[in-house]
Amino acid sequence: MALDLDWVAAVQANTSAIERRAATLPGRRSVKKDFQAAWLCKAISLIDLTTLAGDDTEGRVKRLCAKARQPVRAELLEKLGMTGLTTGAVCVYHDMVEAAVRALEGTHIPVAAVSTGFPAGLSPYKLRLAEIGESVKAGAREIDIVISRRHVLTGDWQALYDEMQEMRAACGQAHVKAILATGELGTLRNVARASLVCMMAGADFIKTSTGKEGVNATLPVSLTMIRCIRDYMDRTGVKVGYKPAGGIAKAKDALVYLSLMKDELGHPWLQPDLFRFGASSLLGDIERQLEHHLTGHYSAANRHAMG
Repeated sequence: MALDLDWVAAVQANTSAIERRAATLPGRRSVKKDFQAAWLCKAISLIDLTTLAGDDTEGRVKRLCAKARQPVRAELLEKLGMTGLTTGAVCVYHDMVEAAVRALEGTHIPVAAVSTGFPAGLSPYKLRLAEIGESVKAGAREIDIVISRRHVLTGDWQALYDEMQEMRAACGQAHVKAILATGELGTLRNVARASLVCMMAGADFIKTSTGKEGVNATLPVSLTMIRCIRDYMDRTGVKVGYKPAGGIAKAKDALVYLSLMKDELGHPWLQPDLFRFGASSLLGDIERQLEHHLTGHYSAANRHAMG
């Protein structure tokens, strides 16, 4: 849609109220036994299994893709009645896209590529757009782009809109997730306005963080962004997805985020096309919890390695 600056300017964020609401979330929902196992299996199906390290190799990516195809040991999935469960996607740097696509051949699991000068987004603009095209050409079906934080911090919403719109166009048929790097935006009001502008410009998902900032996904930020998604849907009829990323490492954290999505946006946002976790170590903890559910014992973390 066209940029509506009046709508953007009208967006406010009551920080104290948001923080109070977020503080109540971990204690408001408690699921146990079979119900907890079911929710944790749902969480696995929503994970973008991620490796974004400088020492990534094709071998590491292949092992990660094997984990995405078989996220929990086969005998555990059989006992749970969840044979065939996979993660939502595999997320890698551009150089590893082809290796990931080959490793996931024959599955429905998409490859997501971080792009546009990730994580800072400060490389030359033409190169950022070209990087999107190269990742799509290599087989990435989802592109996680980073916005220019300076546009938000200076209130240049037109520049942010134009940037996001061009990146959306460069992605073609691939889904685009706009990473706001919320830990660097200063205020929740900035987070809300940046979320709205990116949705107006065509983002399929809005995402909290690169995972490289000092502060990544938090419940107050998530509540702010989710309310913007709801407002945008109410006004336009368009559903935009949400991806918290960075710092979500425990199964109990995943349950809190799932309950938040269920409360605020409803069942459609508990599906992979509208909700993802950006995570790696989260899967290992969920697998440990599922084994505990079945056996009554916690196993060592090395029994649930990523590859």
